[in-house]
Amino acid sequence: MDLSAVVDHTPQSIDDAGREAAVVAPVVDRSDGDALLFTKRADHLGEHAGQMSFPGGGREPSDADLEATARREANEEIGLRSDEIEVVGRLDDIPTVSEYAVRPFVSRVPDRTYVPDEREVAEIAVLPVAALTDLDNYESERRDHPHYGEIRLHFFRVDGYTVWGATGRMLVQLLELATDWEMPPEVDRVVGSDADFPV
Repeated sequence: MDLSAVVDHTPQSIDDAGREAAVVAPVVDRSDGDALLFTKRADHLGEHAGQMSFPGGGREPSDADLEATARREANEEIGLRSDEIEVVGRLDDIPTVSEYAVRPFVSRVPDRTYVPDEREVAEIAVLPVAALTDLDNYESERRDHPHYGEIRLHFFRVDGYTVWGATGRMLVQLLELATDWEMPPEVDRVVGSDADFPV
């Protein structure tokens, strides 16, 4: 991955959200190519249970800023220490259906074993960028959303995991900035608002 475009990117901010959150989008440098680290949220969590996400969570009053939120949450969820996080830049803030504005911090992190906090994280998955950018592993659909109107949902399927939702939107922007991957202009299907999610 060439992260220079991430460094130069001027991110769009959401400053009027009811709730704020932040995540670390961790880039892992491996001998066989770059990879991205994701967590699979624990099934018992109320919001987005079982979904793939980047390490992170909601802002606490004690957090100096949203970068501090991302660093604290990554440490709590997978044991990623703040001094191991090399923040490269930011992606655009993402609004979620749970009424959060999520701020993603693209960061380089060490290639080591991380330990999930089982209260929040069921699994840690480190997925190769080469597989995430393979269009055979990508599909999208268009549907009407009760909050946002017509939206496009992205699904990345790699190694038995499916990255979609807000994290899928972050991933699209990160891959378009840092690789030669481009989102296909056409969706794979158009579905009704009550259709099941293909995960």
